[in-house]
Amino acid sequence: MRKTNLTKILLGGVALAGMALAAPAATAAEPGYTFALITHAQPGDTFWDIIRKGAEAAAKKDHVKLLYEANPNAAGETQLVNTMVQQHVDGIALTLAFPDAEIPAVKQAEAAKIPVVGLNAGTDQWKQAGLMMYVGQDETVAGQAVGNKLNDEGVKSAICVDQQQGAVQLQARCDGIKDTFKGQLQVLYVNGYDMASAQARMVAALQQNPNVGYIVTLGAPFAPTAVQAVQLANSIAKVGTFDMNPQAVGLIEKGKVQWAVDQQPFVQGYEAIDLLWLYKTNGDIVGGGGPVLTGPTFVTTQNVAEIAKFVKEGTR
Repeated sequence: MRKTNLTKILLGGVALAGMALAAPAATAAEPGYTFALITHAQPGDTFWDIIRKGAEAAAKKDHVKLLYEANPNAAGETQLVNTMVQQHVDGIALTLAFPDAEIPAVKQAEAAKIPVVGLNAGTDQWKQAGLMMYVGQDETVAGQAVGNKLNDEGVKSAICVDQQQGAVQLQARCDGIKDTFKGQLQVLYVNGYDMASAQARMVAALQQNPNVGYIVTLGAPFAPTAVQAVQLANSIAKVGTFDMNPQAVGLIEKGKVQWAVDQQPFVQGYEAIDLLWLYKTNGDIVGGGGPVLTGPTFVTTQNVAEIAKFVKEGTR
């Protein structure tokens, strides 16, 4: 009896061990989901490389296939959404930069039972669009924080450089500055990432108003151009920027750019894909009806050393 029972116990242990060893292999073999990330990225803007890197990290962790597409205009981004609906992807993460154009496409995705979450752009419109969740920075709040910072520095006149007229998140930044800034604010529109043209327009604006105390760029690639424009115009203006890249961080370290508003784009890309995965695998809806905020925070000479190593790694 004892030998028989011992044999049964040993055989049972072997069977359980075999099941334990087989479980990871079975999980790895299960088909993953396919999620699409659609943005309004403009060619040459490295900001979006960070968002994509975050999304790819989440996709790897969650064992899902990631399709990344981008188009900088309303019609183009809308068509990308329609294409992904036709491909029957399992979820869509998108930047709601052009709500009026994109909302009908979002509704089609929802009608096809495809969950859609927002990131980066559309803080004030994502609920209207019917998005399930949203992760990003409240751009109006970020702009208001910049306005308060300008007030604290005693600035009386400033320029807000907008590189993509019509993109709601950029407009919200300048509008937010207007909300709290007590001085005079000029919104200067430039032609995308044509830096020669942007520099010429900045120089002209600074020369027309020698009292400008700050020029604020809405994207890190424009910070070096703004620094050069200040020098060419022989202006007293200081430079601040939204977002970061290695060049902007280097300028902060040298004191040529005073600060950057960090919205943590890696987190936006990562969380957008992870939110879709959580919903598909566990029915989770995160945020409690509000956005999952990733900013704003200010990077200055006081804390840039702590951040610089992550910027070099391409995650900040």
